[in-house]
Amino acid sequence: MKRSLILGGMAVLLFACSSPIPEKDLVKLNGYWEITKAEHPEGEPIDYKASTTVDYLQIKGKSGFRQKVMPQLDGTFRTNTLQEKITLKDSNATWYLHYQTDYGRWKEALVKLTDSVLVLKNDENIEYRYKKFKPFSRK
Repeated sequence: MKRSLILGGMAVLLFACSSPIPEKDLVKLNGYWEITKAEHPEGEPIDYKASTTVDYLQIKGKSGFRQKVMPQLDGTFRTNTLQEKITLKDSNATWYLHYQTDYGRWKEALVKLTDSVLVLKNDENIEYRYKKFKPFSRK
């Protein structure tokens, strides 16, 4: 009992002390991202071994878009004209990506952002983990 209280307290302390993502780091969103895992708080995580599509994000300032693209073996991408408009907003030291399409609006919290890792969480507490996509190479 005592041990679980200590571990629980440490987890709360680590979470509370995590630093927010600085605005200057939002440029790291730009580029191609490949989903690796989706985690639902009440279910088994889904590992994505391979995906036929990659998310391309382009952000300038606090707005931009996300688009699904299909990597080709020659290093190019196939795509269509469908884009999700993105607006970035800061709320209580957390960045949110607000999406808009002709079909709906939603938002995701930016949980983690590095040069090679992106983690987003939606309103249903499903966490989506991405890694920076590396294009195919025939070399």
